[in-house]
Amino acid sequence: MSAATIVTGMFDCRNAYVEALEALAAEDPRIVAVVNDSVGSSKLGKFRERFPERLINVGIAEQNMVGVGAGLANGGKVPFVSGASCFLTARALEQIKVDCAYSDANVKLCGISSGVAYGELGATHHSIEDLAWLRALKGLTVIVPSDPWETAEAIRWAAAHQGPVFIRISRMPVPALPRPADARFEIGKAELLRDGDDIAVITCGTLVHHALAAAELLAAEGIAARVLNMATIAPLDVEAIVAAAGTGGIVTAEEHVVRAGLGGAVAECVVAERPVPMRMLGFPGFLPTGSAEWLMEQHGLSAAGIASAARDLVARRG
Repeated sequence: MSAATIVTGMFDCRNAYVEALEALAAEDPRIVAVVNDSVGSSKLGKFRERFPERLINVGIAEQNMVGVGAGLANGGKVPFVSGASCFLTARALEQIKVDCAYSDANVKLCGISSGVAYGELGATHHSIEDLAWLRALKGLTVIVPSDPWETAEAIRWAAAHQGPVFIRISRMPVPALPRPADARFEIGKAELLRDGDDIAVITCGTLVHHALAAAELLAAEGIAARVLNMATIAPLDVEAIVAAAGTGGIVTAEEHVVRAGLGGAVAECVVAERPVPMRMLGFPGFLPTGSAEWLMEQHGLSAAGIASAARDLVARRG
């Protein structure tokens, strides 16, 4: 799917991930897939059919899976290590830190079904702290794609990049975002999806389309909201954040705890470079069992919730 293609409907970004990976593997024999008994949820069934000797299923052993990926990278392969983000990042955090980030291993970590996509399965399956601990690791690029096009672009970039990468891929359906034909995916660069001078909304992943809808609600009230898609959490686009602070206020919205994720990263930048009032939308921490839609609605992670936070911040500024 090109940026110029006008597509309607809702899409599962896992499909864009595997389609891009299969195309890359057909061109590059170094590319291999490593999974933790998650061929189905990672949607790697066709990859296994096409490249049966290039998919390694280690079973439910995430620490070993990351270690296997690092070993393959040391042997000259380009491993894409896939698994549910809640298990990949939490259970194997030491291996990600030591074997990948500290060792500068050429491993591509793909956290599948991130955030609260597994909402009905409860807190053990929520992956709402992963950005916090992974963005703290020096040398690890952290990407949160917002739609199928950006997911495929991130996979292609990761395959060409020499070094460790984490890509957070949701299973929740999202629309294809409107982009110009010459749109480019750039690491460390925020994507300006809508301009405005009254307030800035900085978001990523599954919340980007909600932020755009929130901007439409605000526009109807005479409030011009700037919307930034911050797909790269590490490295961060400091220049875009400083410019956004020029609106006088920033709202961040993420499918993550409010501490130390996107909001925390933006706040660190703002307090050092250009202090302005902020509202950080996200989850408080431990969450009950419930559908992803219900959990996000309850915590203001909807178009109405984002618009409300922006409206309140504008009003408080006077």
